[in-house]
Amino acid sequence: MKCEKNVYECVKNSPIVKTMMAALKSSGCPIDIRRHISCEVCDYSVSGGYDPEMNQIVVCQNVCTRKTMVQGVLAHEMIHMFDYCRNELNFKNMEHLACTEIRAANLTHCSFMSAWSQGDASWMKIKQAHQDCVKTKALYSVLAVRQIEKAEAVDIIEKVFPKCYADMEPIGRRMRRNSEDMFRVYRDASYYGYE
Repeated sequence: MKCEKNVYECVKNSPIVKTMMAALKSSGCPIDIRRHISCEVCDYSVSGGYDPEMNQIVVCQNVCTRKTMVQGVLAHEMIHMFDYCRNELNFKNMEHLACTEIRAANLTHCSFMSAWSQGDASWMKIKQAHQDCVKTKALYSVLAVRQIEKAEAVDIIEKVFPKCYADMEPIGRRMRRNSEDMFRVYRDASYYGYE
């Protein structure tokens, strides 16, 4: 019940989750939290996922024990849901999969501290740290979903990276940890037609 309570609180109070829900609704894919979000016990190697066949986000209740973790999973997986709805994402197409993973990491995951903890940042390469973090996060996600060689996954990510990294829909900006970005995104949502 704790997971469900955290999901409900995020849907009602999280600026980023509310923005993503509005963007999905405006794109013709409204979310019913009873139908489209499920709390489940998962392998400890993952914190959540998106199932396109069920059009459902899974929050791993045994891994995501805090509301901030649930918020991160919901925002990340809602990017995949948005891409599936709006961009006709085909998860069997490796370029599509790499692109949506790049977008989700870019928009909701990679702050400087995330990059630092992954080993993708140092004080000497701050400018490159975000891109490296996004590539690393996308690589781990692609490898978790598909059984392919690491070198093949890296090649696919590099091929689609410029276009997918530049695509900021529906958030409009990269989120920085401990910043006002979530609130800015929510305030700006109406400019993008997300009510």
